[in-house]
Amino acid sequence: MTTAALKVIQPGLSTTVQDLGRTGRQRFGIPVSGAADPIALRAANIVVGNAEATAGLEIVLAGPTLEVAADSVRVAIAGGNAEIEVHRADGTDPIRVRSLQSVRLARGDRVKAGASGGSVVAYLAIEGGLDIPPFQSSLSTYVRGGFGGLEGRALRAGDRLPLRQASAPERAEVRLQGLELMPSQRIRIVLGPQDDYFTAEAIRVLTGSPYTVSREADRMGLRLDGPALKHAKGYNIVSDGIAPGAIQVPGNGQPIILLADRQATGGYPKIATVASVDLPALGRAGPGTVLRFEAIGVEEAQALRRAQEAEMAGLAARLSPVEAPSVNLARLFSENLISGVADAHG
Repeated sequence: MTTAALKVIQPGLSTTVQDLGRTGRQRFGIPVSGAADPIALRAANIVVGNAEATAGLEIVLAGPTLEVAADSVRVAIAGGNAEIEVHRADGTDPIRVRSLQSVRLARGDRVKAGASGGSVVAYLAIEGGLDIPPFQSSLSTYVRGGFGGLEGRALRAGDRLPLRQASAPERAEVRLQGLELMPSQRIRIVLGPQDDYFTAEAIRVLTGSPYTVSREADRMGLRLDGPALKHAKGYNIVSDGIAPGAIQVPGNGQPIILLADRQATGGYPKIATVASVDLPALGRAGPGTVLRFEAIGVEEAQALRRAQEAEMAGLAARLSPVEAPSVNLARLFSENLISGVADAHG
């Protein structure tokens, strides 16, 4: 019996399997990993009817081309202004499906995930999920360690992604509107845990100056270019645990924001930590993105996260049916619909 799958025709720039992360393993030195933009992954899963934590494909900038090797499959993409292009096996004209809209594909159909459109990452959710064994309770790929996902690596041409279900039930497709999935320049932070290792001027500089995401940005962290932050007690501390969004500052004074693939511990002082509500926005930020930091208190950060989770809890209720496709007038007018001409005066 042939296993239902998605066959990778073109892998894209960097496409990996990610869920919401390998939590509870940092004490063993294992990074959490998971989606750089968990809000987008969760939303894509909601659109296709999955549990929010279901693993999907994280697409960096340029997406893959996949062929359906199953009776049918339902997918949705989410992230920035990303969209997917569907090429039907029967040769009919390709269709474009925008972010946060589901589409059902049949055997032999090909789907091409376009550029993420303003966000560095986008996510392709597959109804039912991928039939891949977990590693340490997660399907997330950690490429540096070579584990998780599909053989611990990014997708390659010729790979087959096994599916948990051989077909997708026929039902009305849906769309989710009104969810912001673009990067944000305003990033809220909570000072500490080692802000006392920096001068008062360094704190003012951090919250009063723009910083630009450098080319040395990846899933591990965002290296920033901007005014140097001066240490008051040196730049080495006893290594301690790294929280998501920790902003550590090495000897050169240039801050680094640690993200999904961050190391478990670090020995540079951390001037602040990004509020969890803004971590998904940072996951969308690519080289050249300008960031400005605003210091807030712990209670405000917690309230913002609760509000974000309340919005996520209400997303399913905001799904609406996709309207039937209208007539493509441009295509219609381009065709010669007249087989002959009669002269009324003849």
